[in-house]
This record gives sequence, C-alpha cells and structure tokens, in this order.
Amino acid sequence: MEDTREKRSVDYSKIENFHVIRHEDINGTGRLYGGRLLSWIDETAATCAQRHTSLEITTASIDNLTFKQGVYLNEIVVLVAKVTYVGKTSIEVRVDSYVEDKEGFRHPINRAYLTYVAITREGTPVPIPYGLKVEKENEKMEWETALLRKKNRIERSRAGF
Repeated sequence: MEDTREKRSVDYSKIENFHVIRHEDINGTGRLYGGRLLSWIDETAATCAQRHTSLEITTASIDNLTFKQGVYLNEIVVLVAKVTYVGKTSIEVRVDSYVEDKEGFRHPINRAYLTYVAITREGTPVPIPYGLKVEKENEKMEWETALLRKKNRIERSRAGF
C-alpha cells in the first residue's frame, strides 16, 4: 500500500546533543553511569521523534543498548539521533553516542534504536501525519532493518518477553 502522507526527510528531524561529564554523572568506578547515558539517549530520541511527528509521543521500546567503552570526568558525550522508520502510529529513532576527544574526533560508545508511539494527551495512539522520505542508500538500509526489528519485537512480545 502506497504511503500518501506528506514526507519529511531524515535530516529534517536530526538532533545532536552534547553533555560534559560532571561529578554527578559518574559512578563509583569513575565512569559515566549507564542509566545517565540511557536517560540522555531517550531524551535525544524523543526530541527527534517529536520534531518529525509534531505530536506528543511516548517511549514504547529500546533495542540494542551496548556499552562499548567507558566515559570519564570532563569528557564530552555527543548524541546524534535520526529517524529510521515511520509506521502508522509508531516511529523508530536511532541514537549514536560518542565521546569526543580534544581534537574533535568522535569515538563510538553506544548505538540504540528506540520506538515511540504518537499519542493524545490521554494516551490514545494517533496516526502520524508525516511519512519518512528515504533518499539515500543508508536510509533505505535503516528502513529495511527497522522492519526486521519491528518483526522481532512483535515476536518477542507474543512469546512473553
């Protein structure tokens, strides 16, 4: 079935957030709390999803949260979010997290995929008015793998996970 909605590009809603690691962000081993990073990831992805949909959204799921390296006091964390898939009422956002070194080079520390549902103030799902304009090869690949992640989430849910 052809998606007849007006489409917004991936770049339309792309978000970058920056955080300098402070004492309250680190755990007893001197590294960034994983939960703090998760909070930043969710906030960044939600902003991206809201920008794309122009609607209220709520977090439905988080996939593939893997910590690749530690982050320490005074380092800069950069989070980059972009839309990878838009369904009828749901939207998937990819967030890449990096630590930025003194020369401005970014080293990956995490990648996560988050799914949001567009809702009314009362929490009822509503259709997303904008589709996703998939223009580049990497955007097409993200769309296809988003469909696989969606299928896996449905199967896990049916299995009770």
